[in-house]
This record gives sequence, structure tokens and C-alpha cells, in this order.
Amino acid sequence: MDAIKAVQNYISKMLSDVSGMKALLLDPETTPIISLASTQSALLSHEVYLTDALANRARERVPHLKCVCFVRPSAESVGALVEELRAPKYGEYYLYFSNVLKKSAIERLAEADEFEVVREVQEYFADYHALLPSLFSLSLSPPQHRLWADTANTWDSPSLERAASGLAALLLSLKKRPVMRYERMSPMAKKLGGELQYLMNQDPALFDFRLTEVPPLLIILDRRNDPVTPLLSQWTYQAMVHELLGIHNGRVDLSGAPDMRAELREIVLSPEQDPFFSTHLFSNFGDLGASVKHYVSEYSSKSAATSPAKIETIADMKRFVEEYPEFRRLAGNVSKHVALVGELSRLVERERLLEVSEVEQSLASNESHGSDLKSVQSLIASPDISPDAKLRLAILYALRYQKSTQNAIPSVVHQLVQNGVPEQRAALVYVMLNIAGAEQRQDDLFSNENFFSRGKSALKGLKGVDNVYTQHTPHLAQTLELLLKGRLREQSYPFLDGAPPPGWTQQSRPQEIILFIVGGTTYEEARTVALLNQQIAAGAGVAGAQVSTGTRILLGGTSVLNSRTFLQNISEAASRFPASVWRPPPSLISSTFSTATAASNANAGGGAGNAAPTPGLNVQLGNFNVNVPPPRFDIEPERITGAARDLIGRVRRGVEDRIQL
Repeated sequence: MDAIKAVQNYISKMLSDVSGMKALLLDPETTPIISLASTQSALLSHEVYLTDALANRARERVPHLKCVCFVRPSAESVGALVEELRAPKYGEYYLYFSNVLKKSAIERLAEADEFEVVREVQEYFADYHALLPSLFSLSLSPPQHRLWADTANTWDSPSLERAASGLAALLLSLKKRPVMRYERMSPMAKKLGGELQYLMNQDPALFDFRLTEVPPLLIILDRRNDPVTPLLSQWTYQAMVHELLGIHNGRVDLSGAPDMRAELREIVLSPEQDPFFSTHLFSNFGDLGASVKHYVSEYSSKSAATSPAKIETIADMKRFVEEYPEFRRLAGNVSKHVALVGELSRLVERERLLEVSEVEQSLASNESHGSDLKSVQSLIASPDISPDAKLRLAILYALRYQKSTQNAIPSVVHQLVQNGVPEQRAALVYVMLNIAGAEQRQDDLFSNENFFSRGKSALKGLKGVDNVYTQHTPHLAQTLELLLKGRLREQSYPFLDGAPPPGWTQQSRPQEIILFIVGGTTYEEARTVALLNQQIAAGAGVAGAQVSTGTRILLGGTSVLNSRTFLQNISEAASRFPASVWRPPPSLISSTFSTATAASNANAGGGAGNAAPTPGLNVQLGNFNVNVPPPRFDIEPERITGAARDLIGRVRRGVEDRIQL
């Protein structure tokens, strides 16, 4: 299951089947599909001497060329083909469509082919963007594609149709008919699964592939179940470039960087075409700097070896001529990565991302309300922190501590407005809580919604981490781990048909797994999947699970997000939602009211001395019992920390004792 190879196979087939010199016509949908999976030199090797847009009516007439048209079967592209065939500019036409072509469209094309220049019509199912071997995207982003309709639980109809047909094309290109599961809390995931199943049942012969002992599995997830991952600063090469600069169809715009040479103002980042990027796209920023330095040293040594002073014989001249093209490519690639890493370094310093990311990671990974609140408020008050970073910090704080009775979410939102964030923009904190808050998520994202989850989170915090900037692990990793261990609960991830297929058991281990995230995926999640694929292929497997080395995981989404596009998508969608989505959720209002009332009652009663006694905590685990006395607020913080660690240890030992019994 390699997304890039699947698209490359289609490209090679359509160009190889047409002999001789040819032109290639594309539409706006298929142009990025081709550019991500192929190169100009690869097209030239297939005798493609002209590549142009189908919509360009100013093309010259070249009757001695054959024409390969690769377009999406949309109404616009079919209409453009009809116009092309009525006044053909080439001798022969070979029409290839990236998805299923309707019968009515075929009839329109047949009527327009008055000069009988069409030689072939085929469907080649490359209707998605192959970004990595284990990552694909449908590139559905506003304003062209609106994901949501008028609520956070309903699809925009054209986007639903586009997502279902794109997923169907992926399955056809990989020759898979999977069993489908979805996140229980997501009506959109279930709706997409139903639409995809309808397409598969509509033409069963098209999806009639060889059966396997355990069928492939498609799990449809919802971004709302993990809104944290797209909000975090990134520190690995590919993810960092996308977060700070944006990667659009494999291209990065550096025109905003100071003193950038003209040829470097737009660069191409492709793991298929760039060996250095392919090797280091998952490297962290610290290691990347050392790798770039080594790359420059390697170039310097080759540059010295090919200098004119070193050319003394005919053999030296021959070697120089043969190696010069490769040397020029190396020079361009070194310049590209030096410029890119230099710009990333400048942005990290300008945006003070080291300080911001440390707090982001603490909010995402650890439970420490007092210090987190202090850090968030300090950064929001700082004039050196960008408004976007302040907003991200406030949203992360609100998502983690929404259920805490001590949260200061309204105060943090008010502080955002006081420190330069527009009021409408600051209200996105409440929008996020209403769309992807604790009531909308099905999983305990922060491990803080019950006593044992908080204990587990505290134990994780006590262990320490190797790097404070990479503490966070996407929720997707936990879902995959449970799946590979056979522990993914059917109640949380039900089968689309309501029951597993015949012969499927809890111990069934599919070897072909496709994950699709409604709302978009991220490069951090793509890195998690790619590294897990490498680990499985190397035979390391997953701790506590029997995983075949042939197991392969493929990740996709409606788009690939960074924090900016994620918040833009949410803001654009919320503008069509009911006005209440911009206000604090009812649970937050009641929590804030209860805290204020309790404080007021304590003050009215003359302080803590006259307050009603606070009950202690009793935990019963079968025959094991833990009694915790009522809290005292006059003891030192060190003793509180020690007592908390002692409590966690006693509960953990009790659980282990019960398991052994």
C-alpha cells in the first residue's frame, strides 16, 4: 500500500500506452496530482514535449502531436473537453479520467467528437494527492471546498460527494475493498462511511478484488476527537516547514524571506525527487542543523575536486563533463536547504517559539494547572509573542482545563482581547470548546477525566522526558496501538454495518489498515504512521502485540493541516453555525458559577474556619481499600507533592495486587 507508487503506475501506463511524441493536457484538479508524483524529466522520458492546461484556449494547433488528456470527470472539465473536441488542435486524443465517468458525460463527448479524433477513453483512479508513501490528502479546504454545512455534525453536500469519490478512487487504485469502522461520536464519519459503501455497492464488479483471510480495514476518524495536534508548534523538518511556511502541492514560498535570491523564492520539497529531504524529513530541528552542515561540507569537497585547477588530463576533462550535471543539482539542492533552514531559524527566533512550544507541550502532555495558567498568562501579556501564538495557547489551556473547577478560561479570553487579539478572534476559544470540547470528544484526550486517568497522567509526568519540545504523542498513536493489540473497543469504534464481518474476532489482525481523518490530518501524525511502518517492517513490532512484518498502515485526510489553516477552517465554518457557538458552553458557565458561589459562601461564613468539613476520599478496588483524609491547606507544597506521589503509588500497587489475585 504505497500511495505514491499507485499514482506513478497510472501515470506510466497512460503515457506508455500512447507511442510517439505527445502533449499532456491537465485540469486544475489533476495538475497537482501529476506534479507530486512525477517530474519533468520523467515526462520527457515518455516523449511528452508539451504540458498545458486544458482550459488554455490560446494553444497553437499542432496536428502531428498526439494528445493525452488527464482530467477529473467534473462538469467543468467535461465541458472543456467538449469544446476541445469540437475544434481539435492535435491529431489524436486519448482521454483518461481520474474517477468514475458518468454515462451522460460519455454521451456528451461522443456527440462532440465530430472529427473522430478520440482513440481511447479510460478511467485511471488517481483522484487524490500522494504526499508520502504512507500519506495522502484530498485537499478539501475552504473557500473552494467547505467541509461543514450549518452545524459541526453535518457535511456540506458537494464536499461529502467529493470525499466519498476520492476515497473510492484510493481504494480502487490500491485494489482494496475494506471493512469499515468509524468513531462513534462523529456523525460525519458515519455519514462518509455510508456514502462510500453506497458507491461500492452501486458497482460491485468494480470493487471485486481478491479476498484475504482478514480483509483490509478502513477506520474513519474525526479531527474533533483530537483538536490538540494541529495546534502545536512542530520541531521535525517537514512538519516545521508546513507549520511556519506552508507546503502547497510540494512547493514552499520563500518570497517573504529577507535577502532571498530570485531562484530560491519558490522551492520544491519532494521526498521522491530530493534525497536529502527524503532522508531528513522526520529529523528534529537540532539534528537537522548538523545534517545540513555535513551536506555543505560534502558539497565543498566535491566542489574542490571539480575546480578547473584539478583538470589536468583528458580523463579529468571527461570526468568533469560527466559529473557536472550531478554537481549542479547538488549545488542547487544545498543552496535550497541552507536557505530553508536559515529561514526556519529566523522565524523560530522572531516568534520566540522555544518559549511558546515549551508551554504548548506542557499543556498537551502534563497536568499542572497552577504553573500552566501562570505561563499562559505571562506569554499572552508579552508584546514579543504573536497574536496567533497567544490564541493557540489560550485554546490549548481551555481544552485541557475545561472540566477543572479551578479553570480561568473567561479570564484568559479577556486577557487575549486586552493584549491585541481581536475580540472575534479571541472568541475562537469558545468556538473550539463548543465544537471539539470534552462533551464532543469520545476519548479522554488528556487523561484527566477520571481518577485513574489522572493517576496515569501524573505517573507519566514524574518519569520525565528526553525533550520538552517533543513530549506530545498524537491521539492517533494510541488508537493504532489499541488496534494492533486487538483492544480497540467496538463500542467506541463500531463497524459501519453494525456488526463485524463473518469470521472477524477481537483477535483479528488486519494487515492493511487505512486511517482517514475528516477535518484533516497533520505531518506529525504522518510521521507517527511512517515510523510505525518502519518499525513493523524491521520486525520490531509493537510492545504487547503480535504484528506481522507485512502489516502496512496508510494515513489520509480531507487536507493536511497546520495551526493556521486549522483555525481558519474552524473560523470559516463557525461563521455559518448558530450564534451560540461563539459563546461559552453551558458547562463552562455552570462550572465558573459554582466556583464563584463556593468562594462567596466561604467568605460570607468568616473564612475556612466556619466552612463545612470537606469529606475524605475512599477508593474501593475489590478487597483493596484506600482512604485519603480530608485535605488540609496549611501544609507545605513539598508535603502535598509527596502525598500525591504516595497516593498514586498505593493505588497502582493495589491494582497490581488485584490483577495478580
